[in-house]
Amino acid sequence: MKWGLAGPQGWVAQGVVPNAEIGTLALREWQNLPRPMRAIGVNAAGEAARVRTEAQLTRWRVAMEWIVPAREGGGVVNHYEDPSQLSPARWASIVASRRRALANGREPHPCVAINAGTIVSVDAIDAEGVFRGGLVLPGPNLMLKSLGDVVRPGANASGRWHDFPQSNADAAATGVLAAAAGAIERVRAQLAQEGVAVHCYVTGGAATEIAPRLAGPWEVVDNLVLEGALVLAGSH
Repeated sequence: MKWGLAGPQGWVAQGVVPNAEIGTLALREWQNLPRPMRAIGVNAAGEAARVRTEAQLTRWRVAMEWIVPAREGGGVVNHYEDPSQLSPARWASIVASRRRALANGREPHPCVAINAGTIVSVDAIDAEGVFRGGLVLPGPNLMLKSLGDVVRPGANASGRWHDFPQSNADAAATGVLAAAAGAIERVRAQLAQEGVAVHCYVTGGAATEIAPRLAGPWEVVDNLVLEGALVLAGSH
């Protein structure tokens, strides 16, 4: 679980804790924080994590406001067939990517929001701020696991990216990253306009592995979901 406390001048504090340790937040990381005015949540970990998180807010008597994807929000129009089926984490990342695409007075341009974790989601936002749709595929670790002994043939070997892999472990490691990068580049190509770069914003545990395999421009963003939650909180 990633968390952040934001104030008028930006982030005051941020942190990350394993889901199994959410129950310790109030007594540890949050012990000396000032009382928040609001609590905005993005749940991608299920009911147990939701209940544990809400319990940590009781000391402040602040109710959690869980983000639910909508037809429109944070400057984005959502063209998903059923917005309720879209992951809140994807929705927050989409909104944050659009906000970044417009930062510093930039001309509106298309962009791709990528969550690279257990699964990889690749979401397309056009220059007008319309979320057109996206892809979901297994993350690198899941893909490696599916390859079984090809990855670690009789030993605990871990592979690395090579342009021309010469071992099973390297072939698998390179293959899964190439698969993810290929899916991203396909979505990017569909958004492409003449003379306009499609920027990729990449977040998640596998972001630093996947992003360097992309054509530019791309940017790794540590807390894209938190950024999107903050934008959505301001629009309600």
